[in-house]
Amino acid sequence: MKTSNEPAAKDFGKTESHHQTENLESRARPSKSSISRRSFLGKSLAVGAGTIGAGLLANTPTARASGGLTPGDGALLRFAAAAEILEADFWIQYNELGGIQDPEVPGGTGNSAYTDALEVLDEDMAVYIHDNTDDEITHHTFLNAYLVSKGAAPANLDPFRTLMGSTATGVNTDLIGRRLTNLTQLTIDNSWWTRYRDDSHNPDLDPDHVFPQVVPTLAVNQHTAIPRTDADTTDPNFLQAIANTAAFHFPTIEQGGNSLYPSLALRATHEEVLRILLSIGPTETMHFQTWSDKAGNAPALTAVDPVTGVSVTFPDLSGGGELFQNNLIMPEPCPFLDRSLPIVSIIRPTKTEGVAMSVVTFLTNMGLFIGQSPAFFALLHQLALQADHARHGRG
Repeated sequence: MKTSNEPAAKDFGKTESHHQTENLESRARPSKSSISRRSFLGKSLAVGAGTIGAGLLANTPTARASGGLTPGDGALLRFAAAAEILEADFWIQYNELGGIQDPEVPGGTGNSAYTDALEVLDEDMAVYIHDNTDDEITHHTFLNAYLVSKGAAPANLDPFRTLMGSTATGVNTDLIGRRLTNLTQLTIDNSWWTRYRDDSHNPDLDPDHVFPQVVPTLAVNQHTAIPRTDADTTDPNFLQAIANTAAFHFPTIEQGGNSLYPSLALRATHEEVLRILLSIGPTETMHFQTWSDKAGNAPALTAVDPVTGVSVTFPDLSGGGELFQNNLIMPEPCPFLDRSLPIVSIIRPTKTEGVAMSVVTFLTNMGLFIGQSPAFFALLHQLALQADHARHGRG
């Protein structure tokens, strides 16, 4: 994976069991008749790549009736819902193995060895994983419910629940072979670490600047962030490397949402859609700051994957200077809009051109979709193109 920092592909950057989502929908949906996840399947697009695109375009409302959505606003919310479905899918996998299982986020039984390795970074990791998972499920549940309430097509990725996932102790066995995302072959661009500590560069103003990786070996080859089988829990050093990988994957994902929501909001027309995007977005920022703090606690180690032979090294960041220091979690001020203006602490990047497609590229390059079908990528690309086509005031 190349280590350049092109905003179009790297600087930005959610599904789950039916029972888990239905549990949350009972808290969130406006009425029993207005939305259900099974109804999404009935109204969903065909699975073939060509018919998916045709179906989505055909079902997108175009009216500007009172209380309705412009096509552009619908596309923005639909892309956000799809992103949240994908995010919820992998957070549920993390929660099954390393989080808290309760009526809010049921399904797994926990893996004690993996949980212990995560708690080396922070004793409350299980709680944070649980709460992040809960948040992402409510995000896509709300967004889809809102779309349906306005007569617009929801995001639906259910036909693509085909990936294996982990078979280690603790997973929801009903979901083995029914995942949307792949957490076992990740290539993690962790240049966000230095991007948010650099007070001289902003990818919106410096698209060619290369922000250094804080863990260079994570940005190349493929790494697992969860135990693939129980065999991965037998070597404590390698298991800690898996937990460290997860710890860096968490903020890598959340910094993407950090930038995605303000970028989408700049394209919104309807005030209520703007309110939705600006209300969900800051929760992603809260997630990002939490996880960037925890990643800084990853113990220094080197481990070799016994299955792939790939080596990973987590450096000691306690004395790395401002660009690498492990306890600097507030965004450093940086240039914004124009270099003639003073530097300011901001989210970056937030340029809107091609933002949705950049998210798809970012997640794809990460390896999160390894094993998915061409039809899956066709649908994601179409959702992204429609969102990127939206313009404020022009539908």
